[in-house]
Amino acid sequence: MNSTVKPEHAWYGPQMAERVDEWTHYFSPTELVELEHATEQLMANGRDILTIDKSAFVLGECASTLARVRRDLLEGRGFCLFRGLPVGRWGRLKAAICFWGIGAHLGVAVSQNGKGHVLGHVKNLGLDYSLPATRGYQTSERLPFHTDYADLVGLMCLRPAKRGGQSALVSSRTVYEEMRKNRPDLVEVLRQPLYRTRWGEVGSDRPPWVEVPAFNVHSQGVMTTYVRSAVRKAQLREEVPRLTDAQVEAMDYFDALAEDDRLHFTMDFAPGDIQFVNNHWLLHSRTGYDDAEDPSQRRHLLRLWLACADGPPFPLAATESFQGLTANGRPNGIHIPGVPFCAPLEAE
Repeated sequence: MNSTVKPEHAWYGPQMAERVDEWTHYFSPTELVELEHATEQLMANGRDILTIDKSAFVLGECASTLARVRRDLLEGRGFCLFRGLPVGRWGRLKAAICFWGIGAHLGVAVSQNGKGHVLGHVKNLGLDYSLPATRGYQTSERLPFHTDYADLVGLMCLRPAKRGGQSALVSSRTVYEEMRKNRPDLVEVLRQPLYRTRWGEVGSDRPPWVEVPAFNVHSQGVMTTYVRSAVRKAQLREEVPRLTDAQVEAMDYFDALAEDDRLHFTMDFAPGDIQFVNNHWLLHSRTGYDDAEDPSQRRHLLRLWLACADGPPFPLAATESFQGLTANGRPNGIHIPGVPFCAPLEAE
């Protein structure tokens, strides 16, 4: 790997925050008409959301926009923000179908949890984040910087929080380069496997933990996969080796770099906003938040995990310990054999 050539996804947060017009797309009136028409056609036909693919969600001008943004997600800066969808006057089903249809132009949805949810919900369910089986999206807690188990992750905002809940992004390649410059010894530590819990999210044919490096260096770049909360929860299992002092120090330094104001930046979500992020090149986070007292006004995002057949190159070691590959050879999310896919319209 030629580390002297920095790819477009090796950016610094403050500079990227100043270039908001480059990564924000406001849907034009024509695009909004196309999106609404495609969605309403599918609703009128009673189309099951699980059967909707790119060919079924027919677009014109907007298809060209999505193709351009897709290239930037996979080959450029690695994230985007769409604005302008009128979800405030749409029902949940209409918003979900439109979001799914947009996602279908970018990739193929994969399961996000052990329940087979290919349409996910990010909403506080009042669960305890410290428990091994609880995922951060089910709480209102602050989420440290991490990656998900798919090529792309997409979020559609139905309602923002009363306070907080900002999205934060950082280039994992920049984190890697900063660490390589200042603490190359810790880079080598994070190139060795870390044990993570997978309780409740693997089949009986696999152990309830995985071991995978944070930094996966290969001929065409550095793919990062990192979830420290899962590493911490894996330590609750007796058969998992104890973390070494070097591993703890390396993760502490990794987290400090990601949290450094010189590296990351934040953005607010408004109703109708859609954010897509490349998990291989970026880490994402969320500030803690306070919800409205009225349950109908509480923060609620829809989520997609997408597999892209022509996604960035990645080492097979990063998926063999997880759930393997999709039919098109991409990371397969979280899928327990025998559990059917579903797209619930309510958080559960």
